[in-house]
Amino acid sequence: MQYRSFQGTAIAEIGLGTWQLGSADWGVVNHEEAYAILKSYTDAGGNFIDTADVYGMGISEKVIGEFLKQNKTEVFVASKLGRRGDGNNGWPQNFDYDTMKRHVEDSLAHLDISQLFLEQLHCIPTDELRSGKVFDHLRKLQDQKLIKHWGVSVETTEEALICLDQEGVASLQIIFNLFRQHIADEIFAKAKEKGIALIVRVPLASGLLTGKFNEQTRFAAKDHRNFNAKGEAFNAGETFSGIDFNEGVRLSNEIKSLLPDDRMAQWALRWILDHPEVTTVIPGASKVSQVQSNVAASGLQSLSEEIHNNLRRLYDQQIKPIIRGHY
Repeated sequence: MQYRSFQGTAIAEIGLGTWQLGSADWGVVNHEEAYAILKSYTDAGGNFIDTADVYGMGISEKVIGEFLKQNKTEVFVASKLGRRGDGNNGWPQNFDYDTMKRHVEDSLAHLDISQLFLEQLHCIPTDELRSGKVFDHLRKLQDQKLIKHWGVSVETTEEALICLDQEGVASLQIIFNLFRQHIADEIFAKAKEKGIALIVRVPLASGLLTGKFNEQTRFAAKDHRNFNAKGEAFNAGETFSGIDFNEGVRLSNEIKSLLPDDRMAQWALRWILDHPEVTTVIPGASKVSQVQSNVAASGLQSLSEEIHNNLRRLYDQQIKPIIRGHY
């Protein structure tokens, strides 16, 4: 495992996304499987885990908390807030200080820790970012030492640029992969200039970039790759990076033909890591073998300039014109 600097802290360049561990929107991952996934990741040298309060409405955070209590290895946990729908508030009214503080405290209780390494706004409305009040709330929570750093998970370039101008923002979480390349042109230089970490989510386009799917592949009813395939439930970019599934299968085969060998998922992650502005990439996993495959990408040599150019040409000509959803 290789490491990169997150505001002076060395974190693994391959992190672990834990949406799957909430046993919602991906199908069920039982407790034993979840524990094995976390153990496999940390045994491989991983030390950065990303979760959210809505991943199973606390289930993912609680599983991570139980694991951390039993395993004393140093792990930096990032969570997210802003999408809960409970009490008198709820989406999209989650953004007053008292509600945000309660949600942070709930995450801390689930994780059984006293301070979050990183708290992130979870793809909240653009108007809330423009108003700036949420950033003041995060600064106050930081002053109270409930959180060490704060950042924002965004859906669009516009949102990223709003956040990049905020004093004290530590990180941006973005969708960036072989099906979503252009954001590098739009924000990477500015993030580097300002010393803001970039966390990459949806790196394998919900599995399309593993090369394991075909036109006959079907997903469970409660799997977001079924109910959000066209952006019916939330931003289409979170599912298959906004690409129509059948088109994605075809294009993934084209991408595969441009890579050095058939380790498609690993090379797709390596492609992301070849961008030095990226701090960490957070693929999820529903089984240990996926963790092992993901972590192995850290040890691969960089792709050649020729391969990078060919992949970008394919993106510009065939992929970018058919992306759905706002980005």
